[in-house]
Amino acid sequence: MKLRIMSFNVRNDCDAPPNSWKERKGLIRDLIERESPDIIGTQECKFNQVQDLDGLLEDFDWIGLGREGGSKSEFMAIFYKKDRFDVLEYDHFWLSNTPDVIASSTWGNDCTRMATWIHFSDKKTGQSFYHLNTHLDHVSEYARVKGAELIVQQAETFDSSVPLFITGDFNTVYETDTHKAFLTKGNFIDTWDSATERMNEELGSFNNFDDPSGGEGRIDWILYRGDVKVGALKIVNDRIDERFPSDHFPIVVDFEV
Repeated sequence: MKLRIMSFNVRNDCDAPPNSWKERKGLIRDLIERESPDIIGTQECKFNQVQDLDGLLEDFDWIGLGREGGSKSEFMAIFYKKDRFDVLEYDHFWLSNTPDVIASSTWGNDCTRMATWIHFSDKKTGQSFYHLNTHLDHVSEYARVKGAELIVQQAETFDSSVPLFITGDFNTVYETDTHKAFLTKGNFIDTWDSATERMNEELGSFNNFDDPSGGEGRIDWILYRGDVKVGALKIVNDRIDERFPSDHFPIVVDFEV
């Protein structure tokens, strides 16, 4: 089964023109249509943005929940091609000492952080996989490490024979303690290390709407575990008329499961 997964921090809706959501949402749709992912882990979407993308991306359905509960605040919405996948189960948890408590926050997080996961089945082949999507804290490294450790702990409750993919904005770079927590404690593999090809590898993933190089940091990752072959990885640096679709470049990786 071939699978193309995208991680995309689409940026929330708080910016003024020329980076307002109204002006960017069409660019995001066009980018997604060009890259043609099967699954998209999004970060920072507010409910109105999720609704807009739901209308713009006709081939996709989505699952998510506001990090403050219900439709409140940012979502870790996962979009998926609805004609290709069935949802077997899904859930959400919060990156805190009480992960089942909606909007809970500990460890010095600057704001509430959470994860959404889905267990998918391919309609044609019957093969299944998990996809977990998250956004770690942008201030506290301690909170990021604790969040990573909790995600690893939660992942241990999944069927270990089924591949698991993690997408996210991790707000930290390669070989930090947060990164190591996933690789050493969770036995995850970073697609950056295993990809057969890295396209635009000289770029960081956070462009801040004004840096075509993406700055110095690759803070958006796609990790995995299980019997998976990894193909090409691409940092998608699309711009139209010098406009950035988001303040992050999305990451796209091809897999064979």
